[in-house]
Amino acid sequence: MKKMIKWIAAAAWIVQTAAANESPRPNVLFIAIDDLRPELGCYGDSIVKSPNIDKLASQGMVFDRAYCQVAVCGASRASMMTGILPTKTRFVNHLAQADTDTPNAVTMAQVFKEAGYTTMANGKIFHTSTDTAARSWSRPVIGSGITHTTSLHPATTNSVSKRGFGLFYECVEAADNAYGDGKVAEQTISDLRKLKESGKPFFLGCGFIRPHLPFYAPKKYWDLYDEAAIPLAPNPYRPKDAPKSLRTIKEYKSYALGDFDDSTTAFQRKMRHGYFASTSYADKLAGDVLNELEKLGLADHTIVVIWGDHGWQLGEHTFWGKHNTTHNSMRIPLIVKVPGKAAGTKTEALTAAVDIFPTLCELAGLNIPDSVQGKSFAAVLNKPDTKINEVVYNRFKSADAVITDRFTYTLFENGEEMLYDLKKDPQENRNIAGNPEYSKTLKTLRKQLKEQMTAAQTAVF
Repeated sequence: MKKMIKWIAAAAWIVQTAAANESPRPNVLFIAIDDLRPELGCYGDSIVKSPNIDKLASQGMVFDRAYCQVAVCGASRASMMTGILPTKTRFVNHLAQADTDTPNAVTMAQVFKEAGYTTMANGKIFHTSTDTAARSWSRPVIGSGITHTTSLHPATTNSVSKRGFGLFYECVEAADNAYGDGKVAEQTISDLRKLKESGKPFFLGCGFIRPHLPFYAPKKYWDLYDEAAIPLAPNPYRPKDAPKSLRTIKEYKSYALGDFDDSTTAFQRKMRHGYFASTSYADKLAGDVLNELEKLGLADHTIVVIWGDHGWQLGEHTFWGKHNTTHNSMRIPLIVKVPGKAAGTKTEALTAAVDIFPTLCELAGLNIPDSVQGKSFAAVLNKPDTKINEVVYNRFKSADAVITDRFTYTLFENGEEMLYDLKKDPQENRNIAGNPEYSKTLKTLRKQLKEQMTAAQTAVF
């Protein structure tokens, strides 16, 4: 009898201990911001006003060396949400969809949904709201109902481009919800309140369009900046010895330029002013969502990710946009806050966008699908100097590239090459692929690129 009592007591202790150690599964709030480059206060920038994102950075970790896999929205998002690397025939352009390119691949949201999470998305997470929607989300994706080219003032549309779009910028007195991103923030806040009431774990995506062109944002965000004092790109010229294959798509020409000549400094200042104003607008909306998360008492049990889908050129090398394998096009902002982890930290660990998927799975205690090619950076959150990647792979159209802790290397289909030493030339102003002093480095990078391209081809889904 005494043995029975001891056994029951021991069993009860085991159950109680297990219950005490078992914490509820963490929620995930994933904020995607289109065309956002690491031009933010938390990345050391002194011009852009981004107090809300900076606040989150002070509570989490800033990834200083994070990179997308394709410098265009549709392809980048499909790659990130599936954790699968791009190839010459997979995740190619802005219209890329996971449903088409990787029809059987498990998506990040799907893993959480199948684990019992409520999964929702507002705005732009995948490039289109229907991509993998049935298997990824607990309900249809909710958009703003307003296109990103919708303007609020007749003067904006009086000047029309050949493609039928209005001016590339708009500065009018308007409420935050007058444009689509404001509606997305409001819907996300509404969803947070409902999710709080449900008590179930959730994965909530919130996707903002700005600072994507056209630069339409309420006047109060334009007023944060003195246009005449905005510094211009320090290198408005092509890199020395750059191959002819290095070019970009002049996306801004889809919109009317009005009285501006794109070769003038006036145009450059207006473009940078518009980008910064749109960034501050997106920052404010992200702040509204994050403040609601705190107000509802959810912040202490919610993993928050702020992610930019690719970089953006702001006049460097005469480029305005993305669409190539220069460092400014590939490098992205990535900020991750995990409850219980050290706050206000930064890491130089080379990180790929495809690494986000397995990381969130590990943090939530979920199995990582075999199709995922990224590597979890959960260990980096505990120890910032942890190395998870020797190189990060990136490609765009005819260019395949790798980034290391010091170099960026690109091989074009026609055999042309680019090599930049980020330590000596962080702005990539001189292509040194033809410099014999770097022949050994070039040989190593060629080998590493070939390995990455081969690995991309081995994806199973």
